[in-house]
Amino acid sequence: MTDIDLLDLDRFQRLEHHEMFTRLREKGAVHWHEPVAPLERGFWSVVKHAQVQEASRDAERFSNERGGVNLRDVDEYPDGGFDSRGVLLTEMDAPKHTRYRLLVNKGFTPRMVKLLDDVFVRRARAIVDDVIERGRCDFVEDLAAELPLQAIADIMGVPQEDRKKVFDWSNRMIGSDDPDFGGAETGRSAAQELYAYVNQLADQRRKEPQDDIATKLLQAEVDGDHLTEQEFDSFMLLLSVAGNETTRNTTSWGMWALMQHPDQYAALRDDIDGKLDTAIEEMLRWASPVYHFRRTASHDTELGGVEIQQDDKVVLWYISANRDEDVFTDPFTFDIARTPNEHVVFGGGGAHYCLGANLARLELRTIFREILERIPDMRVSGEAQILRSNFIGGVKHLPVSFAPGPRRGLPS
Repeated sequence: MTDIDLLDLDRFQRLEHHEMFTRLREKGAVHWHEPVAPLERGFWSVVKHAQVQEASRDAERFSNERGGVNLRDVDEYPDGGFDSRGVLLTEMDAPKHTRYRLLVNKGFTPRMVKLLDDVFVRRARAIVDDVIERGRCDFVEDLAAELPLQAIADIMGVPQEDRKKVFDWSNRMIGSDDPDFGGAETGRSAAQELYAYVNQLADQRRKEPQDDIATKLLQAEVDGDHLTEQEFDSFMLLLSVAGNETTRNTTSWGMWALMQHPDQYAALRDDIDGKLDTAIEEMLRWASPVYHFRRTASHDTELGGVEIQQDDKVVLWYISANRDEDVFTDPFTFDIARTPNEHVVFGGGGAHYCLGANLARLELRTIFREILERIPDMRVSGEAQILRSNFIGGVKHLPVSFAPGPRRGLPS
């Protein structure tokens, strides 16, 4: 299968990756991928659901910190890159990860998320109000992006007038391989600008604490420990990207899928209360907004019948696991009533299960309820544009049209 190249970003942008992963799954769970520039070392691709879960749940054998979660090693970047191992929550192993997670959990308890429910309803209504009289919009920028952006601004303590800065910074960081976003140098400058911004935000919250996650993280304490300045800045950077890009892209893929499957669209529209929760899970599976994360073998081991050597790169392809024929009946059928739906969108379980899973589900339920109730006839009116990436499943633009409707105004 020498024609399968999982480093060919153009094939991902053309949505040809599903065919490659289907062929890989037919041959086995774990496959060696030869290095292709800019990689100097090859890697193991884990493409089956069971093995993705196994590796996700065994942090002792498969380390996040040893090599980081990116396909490229730090020394494979021309300028050495930014070594985020042991700095970002996603690139830590126990016991450091355990301590860090206890600290940041303070801002993501079920109670904290529940408090946002009414706020999200009001924001979703205003978001739809902004477009509904026009009868057309860019679904990504005008509808899918807004609630995650506004929510993450609320949670971080970022003023709403600055949320577009977060949108720009995260786009430039995630889209560094897409010419529309300016390349790697632009991505690095975006990270620097965001670091400077959240550092200033931390100074403000130390002087004037508020009811937001920035304040809670700065005040959080476990066994006498507080987050260091670097840890705080790094987590806020991670939050601004992970809490924005993933939910935005799931919303975009989900609505696009509904418009491509009018029977599913009609069924959900006619029974929102009965079908929305299962529909959200299917949208998550369908989108798989994070295509992969990497692990590194801590010692010689075995996975899926394949011998893996210490320090080998092991790449967990969530996008492939979520189409695994052994787990999902008719995996390429979009089925809003699919149950069970054991997708691995939030990771395959274990210590690194997504911290914001409940928050993402709340945002998705809120915005889709508002759209489905008020825009029953949305349709694609132009060509969708896909992000050039094998890491993030991004939709850059999705032109849509619909019958204009009245504004509602905010609930009293």
